[in-house]
Amino acid sequence: MPRPPNISPQTQAILAQLAESHPAWAHGYDLSKATDLKSGTLYPILRRLHEAELLDAEWEPSPHAGKPPRHIYRLSEAGLKLARERREETAPILRGALL
Repeated sequence: MPRPPNISPQTQAILAQLAESHPAWAHGYDLSKATDLKSGTLYPILRRLHEAELLDAEWEPSPHAGKPPRHIYRLSEAGLKLARERREETAPILRGALL
């Protein structure tokens, strides 16, 4: 059985947040606030997840005149599957820590 890929706690936090709100789209700013990750950590992770086809990303026009469009993100089907698998793997560990 192949070993699952290593996922950093920061990446796990992003996956968990996106899985919780799936299938809704999220802005990077909202993900930053929800995960307490700074942009220098958040956006490289989002880029890697997108390159690995675990994340869908689109440009959304700004509702405010003169403001640039913004990226929005959501998990792809593969990303959602990975996020759910990781949540199931860590749930027993978390339950044991609470006992």
